[in-house]
Amino acid sequence: MKALILSGGKGSRLRPLTHTSAKQLLPIANKPIIFYGIESIAAAGIKEFAVIVGDTAEDVMREVGDGSRWGINITYIKQDQPLGLAHAVKISRDFMKDEPFIMYLGDNMLKEGIPELVAKFKSEKPNSLILLTKVPDPQQFGVAELDASGKIVKLTEKPKEPKSDLALVGVYLFDKTIFEAVDLIKPSKRGELEITDAISLLLETGHRVEHHVVSGWWKDTGKPSDLLEANQLILKDLPSKTIGSVDRPSEIKGNVVIEEGARIESSILEGPAVIGKNTLIKKAYIGPYTSISNDVVIEKSKVENSIIMEEVSICGVHHRITESIVGRGVRIISAGGKAPDHKFIIGDKSEVVLA
Repeated sequence: MKALILSGGKGSRLRPLTHTSAKQLLPIANKPIIFYGIESIAAAGIKEFAVIVGDTAEDVMREVGDGSRWGINITYIKQDQPLGLAHAVKISRDFMKDEPFIMYLGDNMLKEGIPELVAKFKSEKPNSLILLTKVPDPQQFGVAELDASGKIVKLTEKPKEPKSDLALVGVYLFDKTIFEAVDLIKPSKRGELEITDAISLLLETGHRVEHHVVSGWWKDTGKPSDLLEANQLILKDLPSKTIGSVDRPSEIKGNVVIEEGARIESSILEGPAVIGKNTLIKKAYIGPYTSISNDVVIEKSKVENSIIMEEVSICGVHHRITESIVGRGVRIISAGGKAPDHKFIIGDKSEVVLA
């Protein structure tokens, strides 16, 4: 069995962060989103991966590499235009060589383990196994309709009037019959080859399409609020670890990870939180659900429920920074005065001076 991970797309809902980075490389608890999917699939014993890349191909290839860190082999396939999930399947056919495979959207986060799903697919041998989850806004997703016996009878991509609240999660398992289906479907009104149309064709032609309803959480990290929520979900399960240094005046509450070379001086850290390598936290307050990356300086400032990327400097900001995502190399400094809490979505290498 092989794996297909999608890491194309423009990430327009995450701008300005995605002006300078692929959305799949944005960090959750100091680790790129795409790494979570790779690790989960590798845990199922799958060794051969193809990663679909687009405009951000160089960034993804540099960060992900050849797969050796996970004991797998990665081949990159260029998708010149974002022409749909089924198109990504279509261009992967030479790599798959008619083997069954799992397709995973690289910007998705899934708590439930992939190994169990792979085992179910191998033992029951359907033509396709798709993951579903209940959502409050099904019109934003591909939606599955089930009959009274619980069998899938119809799939619809982003219906205006959904007949179900069961959305397709970005994880699919297929055998070789999916390649015949993607060759037969036509582009949708969006100009894309929809994977829902291809799976629907499998249903119409009598192939077995089974489903599994996700029991744990699932996040499509397409918006800043989704990133922050996914960060919270991952941080909840992180055990405490202190490799860096913490001085006596500092206070650590709850589960906090302090990486190698990090220094905590005269500060309060309230977990769950993670502090990256070679980061300095001085006379500061770091509140719950905060991920602070490597080589960051936070001094005389308060930060909570935020994602702070590499080489950021935040100094003298006495009112809280909260619910924020701060890109790489950003500087936020205070020019004095009083203000309410601050909320930011700041792209890489920006500077913010607060009056």
